[in-house]
Amino acid sequence: MHLQQELFDYAEENKDWLRVFHLPGYAPDLNPAEGVWSLLKRSIGNFVVADLAGLTRIVKRRLKKIQYCPDLIDGCLTGTGLTLTPEADHGPAARAPTSSS
Repeated sequence: MHLQQELFDYAEENKDWLRVFHLPGYAPDLNPAEGVWSLLKRSIGNFVVADLAGLTRIVKRRLKKIQYCPDLIDGCLTGTGLTLTPEADHGPAARAPTSSS
């Protein structure tokens, strides 16, 4: 779907505020969510569960703990080499990922 002409047209029409970054089809090193999943997997590695409900409960608890540790989440973004920077033209609410290299 991301290769649809309509999306290319939309990006072109809104290029004054919209940034499009072309990433490889599979780029876990550029995906901060991969860092979160890694933290989660490490934190539940020693649990034994009897059923899906038990696993769901543990995963939710661990994700909640990660949610309240902003340094961990910031580290997941930092690990990608990407940053969030405010756009000068659009005020502090506008943020876009940029490559640090």
